[in-house]
Amino acid sequence: MPLAVVVLFGLVLGSFLNVVIARLPERRSLWAPRSACPGCGALIAWYDNVPLVSFVVLRGRCRACATPIPWRYPLVEATTAALLALAWAEFGPGLEFVVAAALLAALIAVTAIDLRHQIIPDAITLPGILAGVTANVATRHLGWAEVALGIALGGGVFFAIIVVSRGGMGAGDMKLGAMLGAFLGWKIALFALMVGVVLGGAWAVALMALGVRGRKDAIPFGPFLAIGGATALFWGEGVVQWYVTGLRM
Repeated sequence: MPLAVVVLFGLVLGSFLNVVIARLPERRSLWAPRSACPGCGALIAWYDNVPLVSFVVLRGRCRACATPIPWRYPLVEATTAALLALAWAEFGPGLEFVVAAALLAALIAVTAIDLRHQIIPDAITLPGILAGVTANVATRHLGWAEVALGIALGGGVFFAIIVVSRGGMGAGDMKLGAMLGAFLGWKIALFALMVGVVLGGAWAVALMALGVRGRKDAIPFGPFLAIGGATALFWGEGVVQWYVTGLRM
């Protein structure tokens, strides 16, 4: 499959993820009714729903009422296409690419939903845990013990934080951590958590230093954990091997 086909598939998948992001938090069907403008209710024709192209042609506005189209739509489409192209270059054709694409799609949806609603839906993370286990069984990439430990570690770290902080971290973050453990195994998941914590902590400190947020204000952590998961997917194994090799020297 040529890279161009992968990019086109990524754009289409990104368009579907936009539907998930808009409807899943509101518990609406992902399949019906057809997409419509939230401003005037006009149904969106197929030619106005072409990923990226329609946004450019319409200049970011509804054809019927000129209501601005959120930048989230082309951003999700472009990000999905770019990450799938990177996954194709990294893993090549085969089950590993399919697994990577599934994980990346879930992380993109989680990021956008958490930023918009400050929730991480169970409808993504719980099936995601099962998908991660199934993927490792199908590819034989990781053994049962490493996957089970990954789920326990990925979820357990945040469970401990929730208990110690008395609710300072959401249960959605705990389930997302467990999902990363199911896909990546405990070693790579630990690297993903470290990246997420460092980035999230730095962002929180910056916001508080600028006076944008207070110490008790909620800051979505899912996007940083998702960035950590994507980073670990592509480069985590190399980093872990480098670290282990350094310890043995």
